[in-house]
Amino acid sequence: MPNLTQQRSAPSTRPAALLRRVRRALVALAVVALLALGAAWAATPGVDDARARVDARLAAYAGTALAGEIPPRIAAALLATEDSHFADHIGIDWRGALRAPLGLVSGSDRGGSTVHQQLARVVYEDGATDPLAKARAVVLAVKLDRAWSNEELLRMYLDAAYFGHGFYGVDAAARGYFDAAPGELDWAQATVLVGLVQAPSAYDPLAHPDLARARQAHVLDRLVDVGTLEREDADRIASASWGLVEG
Repeated sequence: MPNLTQQRSAPSTRPAALLRRVRRALVALAVVALLALGAAWAATPGVDDARARVDARLAAYAGTALAGEIPPRIAAALLATEDSHFADHIGIDWRGALRAPLGLVSGSDRGGSTVHQQLARVVYEDGATDPLAKARAVVLAVKLDRAWSNEELLRMYLDAAYFGHGFYGVDAAARGYFDAAPGELDWAQATVLVGLVQAPSAYDPLAHPDLARARQAHVLDRLVDVGTLEREDADRIASASWGLVEG
């Protein structure tokens, strides 16, 4: 006859066994992830030459490096829109990383790439967005965070970015679109300029002003979301003239 005590206690051992299996699986996954990271770290280049690469890109496209301090309006608009946790992460943002598989499968940028990752793709991957390039950019982003200060990284990003109409770097873009130095741009101009980073042709304020205005509205919404602007100020800025240089 079966032992009733054993029959009653058997089910209670199942959760414990399941928990042990889950723990072993998690440990195995962690080991695999660490090995993969180590291999990727060894396979990607060092990033001490990042500034030199940005300067070479500017020279190749007749761009000019940003002089003086980074304009506060441009910095605020860019980070609110592209990387609102810039000051807190290590080159990759776990919030974006949770969405990264969707971006890898679709080939889009739905992964919430950080400024570090975008900079890595531009100067080390020649702008490639295929899955392998994105994976390398993640590793390079961590390397960039370890090697350079946030101010240096933001400056390099603004110098390396393409803003359309042959304008490489924020200095050339500000002068080309508004005939002004980057630090002289008002909020309306700064938010239009920052909106170009994602898709310079699509949001071209000269060729597609309606799309550019919609993109500017998104940038302004983000500035409200992060607390840089009040809603009424954002609405006022949205209706302000851009003062574009025609051509």
